[in-house]
This record gives sequence, structure tokens and C-alpha cells, in this order.
Amino acid sequence: MKKAIIARKVGMTQIFSEDGTILPVTVLEAGPCQVVQVKNREKDGYESVQLSFGQIKDKNVTQPMRGHYEKANAVPQRVLKEFRLEDSASYNVGDTVSSSAFEVGDRVDVSGTSKGKGFQGTIKRHGMSRGPMSHGSKYHRAVGSMGGSSDPSRVFKGKKLPGQMGNVKKTVQNLSVVKVDEGKNLILVKGSVPGRNGTIVTIADTVKR
Repeated sequence: MKKAIIARKVGMTQIFSEDGTILPVTVLEAGPCQVVQVKNREKDGYESVQLSFGQIKDKNVTQPMRGHYEKANAVPQRVLKEFRLEDSASYNVGDTVSSSAFEVGDRVDVSGTSKGKGFQGTIKRHGMSRGPMSHGSKYHRAVGSMGGSSDPSRVFKGKKLPGQMGNVKKTVQNLSVVKVDEGKNLILVKGSVPGRNGTIVTIADTVKR
């Protein structure tokens, strides 16, 4: 990737394009992020850039993180993430990365933690169909057949079963940037992104595959 930034999901809305089409968009508060550390191949074995984002009370900063920020002569912030950028050497400790790094028309990948749904059954979790709901039926929202009793006498790995749903890292790829508001540090992308409002996400330019 060539550019990346940490952002906070504000919410969803809709805007009109130039031809009058309504576009569903997600509003992301992108940065400003400060460069806390720049790693290089000679010293660290790989190249990357550490960015920080978000306000935090001084009493909530741990001693190890306080020392890390003091070494960079930077103000402690809530979130610290590392990105392996192609031109990491062009960044310097203390630089600021803002929403202006992205332009309208850019294609980006947005990563975040999806909404947690708790323990759910197969209908909600996997979209399976239910059984007959009429009186006398003993199969409504159950899992269904688990296989033969004598052969194979076991449940195959990978069978879709009830369990924890959501609260995992998800990445939505190839979203289009439709608007950038540098004054308010906002980036509007077409479509939805993982997580509830207020969730921390990362925005990076789409890697061509």
C-alpha cells in the first residue's frame, strides 16, 4: 500500500452525485494522525510507519506507552497502529497525516471490528432455512440433520452450527471515495464499513491484485 490513515466511523448518510444519483455513504473522521515511529529494513528488518490517533486522558496512558511517545517527542494518543507502506522512508517522526492524503475517486480498503451479535443459531448466523412451523412439527429453527448414525458416526469439520456471531476483524475492499472534507477531517466512502458508530477503523489504498 502507498497511503493509510486511522479513522473513526461517524455513521451513514446519503449524498447526491453530480448527475443527481443518490449515493449511500459512510462518514469517516480520518485523522489527523501523527507519525510516532518510522521503521527501516536495516534496523528493524522491514519498513513501516506507526501512526497515532484519538484523544486520551493523561491518567490513562501506561508508562511503557508514555516512554514510547516521549521518545518521539509526541503527544500520547489513544490508538497506535503500524502500516507497511511502500514509501515509508519519505515519512519523518512528527509528521501529520490528514484526510488530504486521499482524493475523490480513490479506491480504498476499510478494516474494522464488526458488530458483535452474541451467540446465534444457524438461521441468523448462516442464513439457513427453517422447518415447518405447523402444529406437530418437531423441527422449527433447529440445526437439522447432523449426518448418519452408524456411518460416519461423527460430525464433519466445517459444518455450519450455532455459535458466536460478529465481533471479528473484517475488511471491505475496493470502496470508492466520493468526498473529502479537509476542514473537518472527513472522508465519505460509498457503501458500508464494519462496526458500530464510533468504531476505530483503518483506511488504506486498495492493493491491485
